[in-house]
Amino acid sequence: MAGRWQTAAMTSLLLLPGLACDAGVWRAQLPVLATRHVVRVGDAHFRFDRLPEMAAALLAENPGRHVLIGASMGGMLALEMQRQAPARVAAMALLGSSARADTPELIRLRSQACVLFEQGRADEVLRANTLFAFHPNSMHDRALVDDYLAMLNRAGAAALIRQNRAVMARIDSRPLLPQVACPVLVACGEADQLTPPEQAREMAAALPAARLEIVPGAGHMLTLEQPARINALLLDWLRTL
Repeated sequence: MAGRWQTAAMTSLLLLPGLACDAGVWRAQLPVLATRHVVRVGDAHFRFDRLPEMAAALLAENPGRHVLIGASMGGMLALEMQRQAPARVAAMALLGSSARADTPELIRLRSQACVLFEQGRADEVLRANTLFAFHPNSMHDRALVDDYLAMLNRAGAAALIRQNRAVMARIDSRPLLPQVACPVLVACGEADQLTPPEQAREMAAALPAARLEIVPGAGHMLTLEQPARINALLLDWLRTL
């Protein structure tokens, strides 16, 4: 795998899942992207407690330059990798993400959720959160919602707590954005309630080389809700690099 990962003739893509998500969040993208690129899925968010530590580990474990494709928390992690090693980041795709720090209200809500996770009430919290994670039309797809919940439950309460605390502790990345020289794709679901389109527009406006896409029929989990659209969008964007 190491030799293939470092093959110069192909673009190396590092996919960064969102909070408590694993490779399952990229299930529709992996087979398509892997036909044209060298692809790896990061798991540092399960192994370290803070975004700077996660970013440093990914940079140490994956030599060379890469295109970072991050969903939600994964986009925040991509920005931290860009902060630490801008020369190592060839391009970034930030999907359903934000450059802002958590507000006091969000920190309060996440802290309350962490208490419930500690009490063994993770499934209750996660099921309630699907109303914010998905487009209203997606809520009718029980298989999709159940698959998403199964992925988060695989992570377990301890990981949910650690990763929420990591997100709460992140810094405001907006001052970094004007200094980002690489191409950036900013995509957001039209009905995203967790990182709303206004935050995507804010990032795209501040980035020197950004492309903004608002994805119809998607909420926060746009890779799962609109897989064909996201695949086409990523392939088209990658061709422009």
